[in-house]
Amino acid sequence: MVSLVVLGAQWGDEGKAKIVDLLAEKADYVVRYQGGNNAGHTVTANGKKYKFHLVPSGILYSGKKCLIGNGTVIDPKALLSEMQALENDGLDLTSLKISPLAHVTMPYHILIDAAQEEARGENKIGTTVRGIGPTYADKISRTGIRIKDILDETLLRTRLEAVLPEKNAILSKLYNKPELDLENILETYLAYGHSLRPFITDVSLDLFNAAKNEENILFEGAQGTLLDIDHGTYPFVTSSNPIAGGATIGTGVGPLAINAVIGVAKAFTTRVGEGPFPTQLDGDLAKILVAEGTPWAEFGTTTGRARKVGWLDLVLLKLAVRVSSISSFALTKLDVLDDMETIQACIAYKNKKTGEVYHDFPLCEDMANLEPVYKEFAGWKNERSRCRDARSRKDLPANAKEYLNFIEETLGVSIDIIGVGPDREEIIIDKSPFQARSLV
Repeated sequence: MVSLVVLGAQWGDEGKAKIVDLLAEKADYVVRYQGGNNAGHTVTANGKKYKFHLVPSGILYSGKKCLIGNGTVIDPKALLSEMQALENDGLDLTSLKISPLAHVTMPYHILIDAAQEEARGENKIGTTVRGIGPTYADKISRTGIRIKDILDETLLRTRLEAVLPEKNAILSKLYNKPELDLENILETYLAYGHSLRPFITDVSLDLFNAAKNEENILFEGAQGTLLDIDHGTYPFVTSSNPIAGGATIGTGVGPLAINAVIGVAKAFTTRVGEGPFPTQLDGDLAKILVAEGTPWAEFGTTTGRARKVGWLDLVLLKLAVRVSSISSFALTKLDVLDDMETIQACIAYKNKKTGEVYHDFPLCEDMANLEPVYKEFAGWKNERSRCRDARSRKDLPANAKEYLNFIEETLGVSIDIIGVGPDREEIIIDKSPFQARSLV
């Protein structure tokens, strides 16, 4: 049995869904452990694009058990809409299961999220305005509503009667927004609960039994390491823990049940939303990396916003390795660098005022005071081979292999999977994680 976590090692949007889709073929369970419909994954399979927000992308494989854990927050309207769209595309959702302990995004969460972001003005965080932060805030303050609550009219009414007066006061008095009607919410969310009832399961128990039966389990994270609420570039982060530890909390399995962690990173760096970005590029180089008009263009699946782009930041990846015990990397979009004359990789930060150099992520520094220290690599634009044509590591251009070798040496972790194009088959697998021996 191999139980592995697939997580983003940068700011999200690293191409995790493609890696999950690849690995799901050998998995028995694919499990989403945190985040909400603020996350977006796009998988290109059989010439078609599938967009996922809450449903694990392993659902593309028939018979795979796809679970949504308690660490996620669920907007029932968004989930049911996504499920309907996937069914319309011919996918079978009978294997989809949802933890009754997952918290529910309510209409007041979405309204408060939008009002808060508007009130921040120039100091906005860059949220997706889908109510994720307020949902997690209610979870921590113990005033949240869970999936199990929308299955029971008496329980849901009791919960709403306790929390809605406060939410309406915030909306009307603080933000000058209309108040919400309890009966309308009750009727709507009970209907959602009725639709979701057949999919409810004890995710923790299912996974415990799966591990006992030596089945392969794949945990799928949303967002990325640098958006982690504790270890990311706070406050420009998400409201949950995308790092590997989030998989245990977000599904109800113990840490010894996980024996491999795959960090997914692009061959460069991107970011959606606000916040620091030391290696960010502008001008012609940025346009090449954004790749507008191509199947792998850099636009957010959920927001549609253009991603900021920059050179690979190895300081950030070293942090990702440390906080999640990453055992191997999947490096995506190496082919986007095919037309570069030279390539840069950030190996350290330098304080612009003091001159001090940091090779590890400096927790107490204002990132606005830091500038990247780069190592330059020769590109492979003029070599005969191109990354997109390669189907094994030995087929890659010589300079591309040198770039990969340096990344591995710097991080102390092997790159076992290499993405060389947007399509499902455009991938190089040096070693499948499901061939790894159990560490426990």
